[in-house]
Amino acid sequence: MPLEGHYARQTTPLYKLSSRETKAASAALVVTIVAMLAVVFATAGDDNPPTPLGCIRAQTAGIVGAETISGCGAEAEAKCARAARFDSPQAHTVIAECERQDVKF
Repeated sequence: MPLEGHYARQTTPLYKLSSRETKAASAALVVTIVAMLAVVFATAGDDNPPTPLGCIRAQTAGIVGAETISGCGAEAEAKCARAARFDSPQAHTVIAECERQDVKF
């Protein structure tokens, strides 16, 4: 059980910041927030151009994470033909992308 006066002693700060230290901390906080906002706004948006017609770019589940299967022209046709021989979720994703991009296989 705490004794009389212990709460006040335990909750009293050891050191009160001076006005100069408070201003420096506030400036550091403002600079940090501005820098964070600059990074967010600089990286916002979609810089990934759409896939050209006749090319494929399919994001599928790989062994250790997402795997991108991409190709254009004859390479895309070969990848679509290979995927058509299998019955797996990855093959279905590639075939759907081939059909969406009008790649003949």
